[in-house]
Amino acid sequence: MRWYQRDSLRRTGLAALAMAGVALLSAPVQADAAESSCRDLTVPVSVPLLGPQSMHGTLCTPPGARTVQVLVPGGTYNSGYWDYNIPETHSYRRAMNAAGYATLAIDRLGTGHSSRPPGALLTTIGQANAVHQVIQTLKSGPQGPRFDKVIIGGHSLGSGIAMIEASTYHDVDGVLITEVTHHINALGALLAFSSFIPTALDPKFAKQGLDPGYLTTRDGTRYKSFEYPGPYRPAVANLDEATKDVMSTSEFADGAALGVVLPVSREITVPVMVVVGGRDGTLCGLLATDCSSAEGLLRSEAPFYQPAAKLHTFVLHGFGHAINLAPNAPEYFQAVARWADSMVGH
Repeated sequence: MRWYQRDSLRRTGLAALAMAGVALLSAPVQADAAESSCRDLTVPVSVPLLGPQSMHGTLCTPPGARTVQVLVPGGTYNSGYWDYNIPETHSYRRAMNAAGYATLAIDRLGTGHSSRPPGALLTTIGQANAVHQVIQTLKSGPQGPRFDKVIIGGHSLGSGIAMIEASTYHDVDGVLITEVTHHINALGALLAFSSFIPTALDPKFAKQGLDPGYLTTRDGTRYKSFEYPGPYRPAVANLDEATKDVMSTSEFADGAALGVVLPVSREITVPVMVVVGGRDGTLCGLLATDCSSAEGLLRSEAPFYQPAAKLHTFVLHGFGHAINLAPNAPEYFQAVARWADSMVGH
C-alpha cells in the first residue's frame, strides 16, 4: 500500500515548493457578517506526470484563527460546494468561520479556477500531492497568515483525496471524511454513475476544449443522484445543476481503489470524523454501510481505522449524498465544530 506513498511523491512535493518559491497569489473577495476576511488564493504546484499546475481556493479567516480547514469537493463539484447561500445556513464555510476556524475551500485540479491538465493523467494520488503542497504553503505563510494546525476535509471523491493526503504525508492534525465509507451499495452507486457523460456532450463544457478524460452529469439528474430522497426544492436543485463541474475518469478509478479496496485510512494517525447522509443510496444498505445511526456507522467503519484515529461518526438523517444541500445540514456543521474543538482546537 505504500508503493505510492514514499520517496517519489515526497521528493516531488518538496521540489515543487522550492521551484514555486512557495509563491501564492491573492486578491480580496469579501468580508461576511461573522467578520471573516475572505480572499482568492492561487498556489503553484507541480505534480508527477502533470508538471507545473495551479490550485485555486478561497481562504476565509476569522479574527485570531490559528487552525485552517482545507476543504476538498467531490466529483463534479468545485469549491462552491462548501459555501452555498440558499440560504446561508447551507454554507459549511460560514459555520466553521463562526466557530472560529479558518477555511480554504479549494477547486480540485481540473475544476473551477484551478488548472485543467489532461484528464487521463489526473488521479487522486496527484490531487493529494497538490493538496499537500497547498497545506505546506498555509503552514509556512509566505503571504498572509501562517496557520499552526490543519484539518483536511473532503466530500465524496474529495474525501478519498483527503485520506490519501493524510495517510501519505502526515502533515495534518485532523481529518473530516464525508460521504465515503468502506462498504458501498453497488446498485445505488451504479445508478448514480449512470448519470455521467463526457463533457463534450454537455453544452456547458463542450466549448471548453476538455479532453475525453473528463466527465460531468447529464442535465436534470443531480437531484436524483445526489439529493434524493431528501425533499425536492426547486431552488436547491437548480443551483446544484447550475454550479456543476467535472471530474476525470482516472481520479474516480484510483480514488475508489485506494479509498475502499485498499483502505489507506488505516495509515491515518490523527483524529478522524466520518459523516454520511442517512439515506445515501450509494453507501447505505443492508449489505453496505450501516447508516441507521452514529453507532451503526461507527461499527461499520471502525475496522478500517487505527486507534490513533479516535474515530467519531455522525449520521445526517433523511438526505442523500450531497449533505451540504440538506435542510438539516446545520446539525452536521455543529457536530463537526464540536469534534474539531475537542480533538484539534482553533
